[in-house]
Amino acid sequence: MSSSKKTKKDGKKGRQTQEERQKPLILLADDDMEIRFLVKTSLSTLDCDFIEASDGAEALELILLESPDLVVLDVMMPELSGWEICQYVREKEGYQHIKILMLTAIGQEVNQLTAPLYGADEYLDKPFDVMEILNRVQKLLNIIP
Repeated sequence: MSSSKKTKKDGKKGRQTQEERQKPLILLADDDMEIRFLVKTSLSTLDCDFIEASDGAEALELILLESPDLVVLDVMMPELSGWEICQYVREKEGYQHIKILMLTAIGQEVNQLTAPLYGADEYLDKPFDVMEILNRVQKLLNIIP
């Protein structure tokens, strides 16, 4: 285990839990590095920590290891789709509290039908407005601007 991991109160090594964190943790999961950069830049005014994943398998692994407060999740990714990850998180005991914002390029009409079906809290169509993603994240994390 890396030295960046902290020892929990029970003496076991591991990542900080949501209760132990000082700031919200946001996972940015998109196979497009430029989209991850744009989202991170759009949210840079928030007092949050960020982790990133470039495919669905990495995203799911980070969700299970880190239990982020919010996942900004692309629908179309290698390994696992965003919908598969969203459905898994909603069905996995102990992870239902994680907020999920889907980023998609499949069209608003399909999103309106699909996002609730898989359990996404919010969705945004690509290309998205920088202020809109900031507003949605603030809403999901209960951050008052």
